[in-house]
Amino acid sequence: MTDPASVAAAVREEVSTVLIGNEDTVDRLTIALLTRGHVLLEGVPGVAKTTMANLMARATGLEYNRIQMTPDVLPADVTGTNVYRENTGEFVVQKGPVFANVVVADEINRATPKTQSALLEAMQERTVTIEGETHSLPDPFFVVATQNPIEFEGTFSLPEAQRDRFQFKLTVDLPDRETESAILDRFDSEPGLGPDAVEQVIDPEGLQEARETVTDIHVEQPVKEYILDLVAATRESPDTAHGASPRATLAFLNAGKAQAAIEGREYVIPDDVKALAEPILAHRLVLSTDAELSDMTAREVVQDVVASVAPPSAEGMLEETEGGEEEAVSDGGSGVER
Repeated sequence: MTDPASVAAAVREEVSTVLIGNEDTVDRLTIALLTRGHVLLEGVPGVAKTTMANLMARATGLEYNRIQMTPDVLPADVTGTNVYRENTGEFVVQKGPVFANVVVADEINRATPKTQSALLEAMQERTVTIEGETHSLPDPFFVVATQNPIEFEGTFSLPEAQRDRFQFKLTVDLPDRETESAILDRFDSEPGLGPDAVEQVIDPEGLQEARETVTDIHVEQPVKEYILDLVAATRESPDTAHGASPRATLAFLNAGKAQAAIEGREYVIPDDVKALAEPILAHRLVLSTDAELSDMTAREVVQDVVASVAPPSAEGMLEETEGGEEEAVSDGGSGVER
């Protein structure tokens, strides 16, 4: 099974044997995994943020490590260090928990900025430097960081450079009554239900092939222009001091391809881009002083930006497609007129 749509459906179904609800969040985690992205999960305690990442790792057969971030965690506790072995008289590298396929940095905003920055190289370069020596991280490498939006005492907000390295920021909300009732019934009948109940549904080779399929998804020029317009609008908005970076533009491109692929399409449509705007943009924006004084949120600013930018019309998309086909025919060298 290497078709991205089948992979996403299988992961969603397997994760649902333990987790009830949050199907959209699971799909976004799958998109990030297929496009080598990282995810920031925000939600109050007890909404299964860490469990969700663990379930994803088990369903995809990937090695999972969890780092509980606290103010006394040091960078070496994340990346690793050199350890002296008396029996051999040599220093050997003791790799830290970041050396795994799926790494959960739990409550990342409780770690000091110095420790948070230990993840910067890992997330961007997929390497770690220990005592001046660079080590490659496993492939795939996927960071899921969690944070609690209601407790700020003793926390350290992620700097813009750190937030920008997350492809998505996803909010895990409290369940509604119907969903919570289903959770109650499931764990009443199966009290010991946990991540170990989830089975692997794809192997590493299949995951790699699914990733390659995603890269081949087609993006028409009008959709690319729409992405550029959205990102430019965040920079020009009076409600932002700093808009989204080119990294956000690439996130739209890659995630849009994956969104199309898991829906069984070979091309990206404007609705794919629009659906991804909030999780890609909201955490990257630095609001203006006036917006903050007006109690505006980054999500509201993104909604305003999306509303202000017109997506390409169906007619424009069709003209672009037909133009591309005509060019392909004329360049084919067959000498046959059509």
